[in-house]
Amino acid sequence: MPTASALLQYVISGATVGSTYGLAALGFTVIYNTAGIINFAQGEFVMLGGMLAVFALRWGGVPLPLAVPLAVLAVTVVGIMVNRVTIRPVRGRSPLTLIIITIGVSILLRGGAMLIFGKDTFALPAFSGGGPIQVGGAALLPQSLWVFGITLLTVLGMKFFFEHTLTGKAMLACSSDRKAASLMGIHVDFMVTLSFAFSAFVGAVGGVILAPITLTAYDAGILLGLKGFAACILGGLGNPFGAVIGGILLGILESLGAGFISSGYKDAVAFIIMLGLLFWRPSGLFGGSQAERV
Repeated sequence: MPTASALLQYVISGATVGSTYGLAALGFTVIYNTAGIINFAQGEFVMLGGMLAVFALRWGGVPLPLAVPLAVLAVTVVGIMVNRVTIRPVRGRSPLTLIIITIGVSILLRGGAMLIFGKDTFALPAFSGGGPIQVGGAALLPQSLWVFGITLLTVLGMKFFFEHTLTGKAMLACSSDRKAASLMGIHVDFMVTLSFAFSAFVGAVGGVILAPITLTAYDAGILLGLKGFAACILGGLGNPFGAVIGGILLGILESLGAGFISSGYKDAVAFIIMLGLLFWRPSGLFGGSQAERV
């Protein structure tokens, strides 16, 4: 039976990884709310964030404080290009067609990363040094504090953007009724492009803050994307802040499952939870009786 300190350690570790799941889920939600599709290339945005930061640091000689924002910026540009090249030319097609396109983009990005970076596993240095901080008998890594802090700032920044800026309110208008928003003079295509930029941005942020802890590789985005989607379902599809909370809960449950049952079942926990919710409460823990796009 795990001790109280071991239980706390599981919670800290799970919340750290779960914060990245939450950011990936936030990326899913932003695009779903604006464009009405599920972007299954979201995991590759997370992967590219970590890989490009490693590339800039190791092969470009860029210092870490500059490599991280450059990687996030580069992935944001990739997100914009994904929309411009693959989604925008076929707008008006069925959501299923667009979802299949995002799966193809995911495969393309993953294959490109393999050709450029190889199949090795890489790690970023921790953002700050120092030994683990002891909290109630559990070890809290300084990088975990960076993960929690950056995740919180990202969520608060998104909340401010959507609630207090005209552009954010225009994106919400597109989520409610795209045709009515267009008739009111809102440039819907631009809002969709912006949603892909935001999705890539938050995904890349998740990738760079997690890479010093769990490492990264060309295929890391597969599981991160699927678990981000599971977190999105857990928090309620279309609920951006519920998705982040869902990601953290999913990470904690995953960690507890690994600790109490077996680490071999760790990855299965996310999908068991997702399947259970789809049967029991399809709208998610923080959704209404029907999934609402907010």
